[in-house]
Amino acid sequence: MTTLDRARASTDLDPSRRPYRWLVLVLCWLAFTMTSVDRSTWGPASTFIGDDLRVPLASLGLFATFYYIGYVVSNAGTGFLTDKVGGRLLISVSLVGAGASMILFGSTTSAWIGIAVQAVIGFFAGAEYAAGIKLISSWFRPEELGKAMGIYTSATSLGVVVANTAVPYLIQHYSWHASYLLFGGISIVAGIACYLMLRPGPVVAKRANRSEGRSVLIELGRNKNLFLLALAGFGGFWGTYGFITWSNALMIKGHGIDPTVAGGIVAVYGALGVFGKPLIGWIADKFNGARRIPAMVVLGCFAVMLVVFGTLDNALAFFIAAPLLGLGAYCYLPLIVALVPRLVSSRVLGGAAGITNAVWQIGSVLVPLAVGAAFTATNNNFMAALITLAAGPFLGMIIMYFVNENPDDVEIAVANQGKA
Repeated sequence: MTTLDRARASTDLDPSRRPYRWLVLVLCWLAFTMTSVDRSTWGPASTFIGDDLRVPLASLGLFATFYYIGYVVSNAGTGFLTDKVGGRLLISVSLVGAGASMILFGSTTSAWIGIAVQAVIGFFAGAEYAAGIKLISSWFRPEELGKAMGIYTSATSLGVVVANTAVPYLIQHYSWHASYLLFGGISIVAGIACYLMLRPGPVVAKRANRSEGRSVLIELGRNKNLFLLALAGFGGFWGTYGFITWSNALMIKGHGIDPTVAGGIVAVYGALGVFGKPLIGWIADKFNGARRIPAMVVLGCFAVMLVVFGTLDNALAFFIAAPLLGLGAYCYLPLIVALVPRLVSSRVLGGAAGITNAVWQIGSVLVPLAVGAAFTATNNNFMAALITLAAGPFLGMIIMYFVNENPDDVEIAVANQGKA
């Protein structure tokens, strides 16, 4: 048998080695990128939307909070739905629904209607995450998940870069409405492409039944490691998405930074995550899949850099600090995402991914209001807002210390609970 024949035979025996898995990863990454762009559009557009719709600065956080309320509700429910109907349909519905809602928001002239539509955008966008995790995990073997999840989760960072680069330009030359209309249309096209080209992989062959879907909620309470992972991610997301939501407005209103410059600073912040996430995922795979300690280090550095950022007061300093801040803000994500498949059965992975992300995103729901309150209560004190953000990843670092990432121990614990 020739080398080529042996390679073909190996691929036939192990479908998870097929080249198509990389197309699946790219399509899931594209979908996650578009929902991230849709989410990140708010940051650079927020002050202009507030002026146009006559919304005071302290109330701008309501738009982001309602977006994340929809996002959390969607993650909590559509994860279970993913286990029943598969990831392909959920990703397509997510993108088309989010895109249509973006177009609707771009056409609104009412603040209250806009807040409601933000919740709808978040609801549709939230359906994509668990579906992507399910599809990628069905095509990639466990020892490759760090790298795969690093590439997949780089989408959230790229979404920040795209939004903070394109939206200020679109607002300067057209209006804030144009950015929502454009990205909404692209999301719909991406959703159609995913429906036509995606299919489930061989690793997860059996869909969860109803009782297994319900058991995820029970397992979240019983499985200490999954519960702690959810809490740690809550702290991380508090810092990451609180910064994305408020940083533009804080720099513009707190230090008089030009909106285009502020967008560039946040774009640099996101750009480091685009490269850092795949790199740290690959490194973790090389070191026997270590996740806990690297995640602790990244969260700790993130908390420190948020405080450092709060001491700065000019554009040049912000540009210098933004790359280090971005590495901390994003590089813990592929590590904690890749831990989820270790802690639960593959048949309920979609539900587990959705539930944990829902808990993580509750941090995104609460932080816009918390930062807005801290900023206004301290007479627009920039440092107070950044300390409020830093509290999340600092607590996340401490909680991660108590997570047991050993899958053998987890399986034994779950088995023992099932016998009890």
